[in-house]
Amino acid sequence: MDLSDLTTRKNGRQRKPAGATLPPGHMRDGDREGATSSEPEMGDEDTDGLIRNSDSEDRRRPRVRPGIHGELGNVLLLLFLYVLQGIPLGLAGSIPLILQSKSVSYKDQAFFSFVFWPFSLKLLWAPLVDALYFSRFGRRKSWMVPTQYLLGLFMLYLSGTVNSLLQNDKGPDVVILTAVFFMLAFLAATQDIAVDGWALTMLSRENVGYASTCNSVGQTAGYFMGNVLFLALESAEFCNKYLRIEPKDTGIVTLPDFLFFWGIVFLVSTTLVAILKRENGHGRGRRNVPEETQGVMETYKLLFSIVKMPTVFTFCALLLTAKIGFSAADAVTGLKLVEAGVPKEQLALLAVPMVPLQILLPVVISKYTAGPRPLDVFYKAFPFRLLIGLEYALLVWWTPSVKQDGGFPVYYYAIVLLSYALHQVALYSMYVACMAFHAKVSDPLIGGTYMTLLNTVTNLGGNWPATMALWMVDPLTSKECQGAAGQSCGSAVEAGLCVKEGGVCVTTLDGYYVESVVCVVIGLVWWVWLGKKMKRLQEQSPAAWRCRVNQ
Repeated sequence: MDLSDLTTRKNGRQRKPAGATLPPGHMRDGDREGATSSEPEMGDEDTDGLIRNSDSEDRRRPRVRPGIHGELGNVLLLLFLYVLQGIPLGLAGSIPLILQSKSVSYKDQAFFSFVFWPFSLKLLWAPLVDALYFSRFGRRKSWMVPTQYLLGLFMLYLSGTVNSLLQNDKGPDVVILTAVFFMLAFLAATQDIAVDGWALTMLSRENVGYASTCNSVGQTAGYFMGNVLFLALESAEFCNKYLRIEPKDTGIVTLPDFLFFWGIVFLVSTTLVAILKRENGHGRGRRNVPEETQGVMETYKLLFSIVKMPTVFTFCALLLTAKIGFSAADAVTGLKLVEAGVPKEQLALLAVPMVPLQILLPVVISKYTAGPRPLDVFYKAFPFRLLIGLEYALLVWWTPSVKQDGGFPVYYYAIVLLSYALHQVALYSMYVACMAFHAKVSDPLIGGTYMTLLNTVTNLGGNWPATMALWMVDPLTSKECQGAAGQSCGSAVEAGLCVKEGGVCVTTLDGYYVESVVCVVIGLVWWVWLGKKMKRLQEQSPAAWRCRVNQ
């Protein structure tokens, strides 16, 4: 898991074409390259048609004084719903660190990494969420209420079983953990689609811009509580050192307790929203906007027609392969640091000082991507991010030699933090450049669906190499049995026999280092050969990016 996971779990969300009302928005990310999201919301333009359609009716209504005071309740409700959304995402992000501390294989980590795919794939079922609903109950509540009930029930189920799943005699039950957390992520992604759509009609015309703020702040806060705060309070070492007078064997919070508490919060809050909050009612100053529904099949046909265009198809192929060179550094480095003895809670807390940098970077970088050739920034940042991947490998190699009896010295964490900051600069340079190009080439008639498709492909381009990188660590690692003649360590069974005979398995070649070099070589080949091809896409005329179905 990359150090930047805290800033990359939210992904591009589905929006409807031409004046429809599917939600705006990132990835998450996403790119995500990961969900709180550090990625800017890309969907403000999607509300323009909705707002224009409401102008004539707004003229017949009393003009509302700008400001959120009259709608503070709605803003706080949206903020709370996005906080709830971030909780399961943060918990899912903490599980790989917990699994690594229990010495699971990297193939198991690769299998669990599928948990992070739903936010990148939600475009596949977003049209269904938009088109199928009970009108009397509410278009968005028809999906939000049942998904949040299921999230609460899954958390209550996990609170009673997670210890047995993590502390099985044969090791953690990764298959069941993956299945349950995949469902949590799937439900959170579905809730995200519904809440994003509801935000556009819940707020008045003057205040609709606060929707993206609620999204960013709420999901960031939820992810922080489910990941950084939970890992810190769950750690006995952290609590004994910083929060307790008398040391104890466990942290202040346990995983079952945390899951139980938030399961109850989900069930109670969802019940209150279902009963007390009317979606179809229109209060003072609110828009009474008829929401059009794009047909499900029409939306899928539109997506297919976009992908078929030669320029889009080429661009998507490049997006799906661009991040192979970064996969070892992004997916494996954090787990290797935990394996080397770095406390997982300390690793998670390193994300906190990065928050100001993650706020400022998009603002600064956007000044260089606002011109006609935003991908030039992408191309220039690419080799620097590859070099940071090699620096990550050197950091992992150096870590065991720095470890002391009391942990790691302050200067070690300072170097890790500096490495993380440099990585963020390269990552955001590429991300902001890519998003700027998406906005530049998207057909304005179907801008929401078009841009969401490109964001989805971008996120998938990060997901599959990360899963593959985790999967290949073990096969590329060489071990030998020392202290027991005739034994080997080629498999878990053979390693067990080695230990049984009084030997010990020693790593002679770590697959992570092999991967790091191979990925950088692949990345350099991509940069030299395909990177220039991506830059040349900027020279295509606007007509080459226009979907013929609209003409």
